[in-house]
Amino acid sequence: MMRLVRAPLGLIGQIFAILLLAILIEFGASTFFYERASQFSVQDDEARRLAEHIVIARKLLSEQPPALRPALATDLTTTRYRIAWSEELPTSLRVTPTLDRIHHQVLDWEPSLKTAGLQLRLVGPARDAVIVGGTTLPDGSWMKFATREPVHDMGFSLDRILLALAPAVAIILIGGVMVRQTLLPLRRLAHATERVGAGDMQEVAEGGPGEVRRVIHAFNRMQNRIHRLLVDRTQALAAVGHDLRTPLARLRLRADAIGDAGVREEIETDIVEMQAMIDSLLAYLAGESTGETRQAVDLAILCSTIADDMGDHGHDVIYSGPVHLERVVYPIAMKRAVMNLVENGIHYGDRVAVTLVKQDDATVIRIEDDGPGIPEEAIDRALEPFVRLDDARARDTVGFGLGLSIVARAVEAEGGVLALSNRPEGGLRAEIHLPAA
Repeated sequence: MMRLVRAPLGLIGQIFAILLLAILIEFGASTFFYERASQFSVQDDEARRLAEHIVIARKLLSEQPPALRPALATDLTTTRYRIAWSEELPTSLRVTPTLDRIHHQVLDWEPSLKTAGLQLRLVGPARDAVIVGGTTLPDGSWMKFATREPVHDMGFSLDRILLALAPAVAIILIGGVMVRQTLLPLRRLAHATERVGAGDMQEVAEGGPGEVRRVIHAFNRMQNRIHRLLVDRTQALAAVGHDLRTPLARLRLRADAIGDAGVREEIETDIVEMQAMIDSLLAYLAGESTGETRQAVDLAILCSTIADDMGDHGHDVIYSGPVHLERVVYPIAMKRAVMNLVENGIHYGDRVAVTLVKQDDATVIRIEDDGPGIPEEAIDRALEPFVRLDDARARDTVGFGLGLSIVARAVEAEGGVLALSNRPEGGLRAEIHLPAA
């Protein structure tokens, strides 16, 4: 079954298209029937006047001697018809098919002309054509005639069509403006919907038709509930973060007093792991409720600084790319995303390479390690929250398995894509693709 391909039009565009189509169909049909009726009416009126003039002129000419006929023909010429007389019959004059209807109408009006050899034809260009013709007199001579005004109404008139189209165009434009004004509340609603959950609540003014007002009212109520949930979640996260970090800090101080170095080192390792789990969980749950604003950030300096810091802590991390490359991003979220990928590479490999590449207006941040990589069938699962692929990589993983999920969420907030792939020479390649600014 064939499916109709829908054009990418908005609601206003679709309503405007429907209105346009309906008016054009109505206009086309009415214009066609009007032109046809007008054409028949004009032809009938023209045929009647022509028949009357031919009969009168033919009768008067036939009653006069041949010597007086040329002068009488001149007297019979009017502003509408020209009359001439000739003793010889023309050989080139013939009936034009386009005048068949008028020819029959003339004969219907004046049956006496059926035996007079009436002939008609059009002469001149289409828009300035005139009717010329002739008929025989009883003595065998020839009366010629011609219309002195062009016959404009033999077909459709473009001028009349354009003139009739003007009100239709005006109706379409006025209707489009009215529809756009009617649906303006929906546009405000769509704009507010994009901001839901971004930290700032904008209540939409209720307006428009009753159905639209009800939708806006329901949206405002839903937005208030979501905003309250976000505020409650933010406060809960802040409280949980404080309440969990405080005992961890006390445990770290007390661990320093343990005399057994081995026990002290094991406790400190557990504390570090717990701290990492708390940080990753809070970062993931915070999501877009951090209230962070987009700012111009030099990604080259950000990536090189992270590589240098890791190098200062004894890790083999190198940076390659431009000296400066500025983009407008969420600075904290982007730094956390790059940091998570670098720490992920350090955890599973011995060497990490951070590469910054500008492709036209797009930007790519590439982090590569020399670890075991990820099985191809598990790459998609690696981006899911709370999924740990310990069997796929050699060492135990610290945290809840939220590192890549946090990166994916940060990149998605920038309108970008996080792509994971295995390097041919071994190890994992993570690429942050940021679209054109």
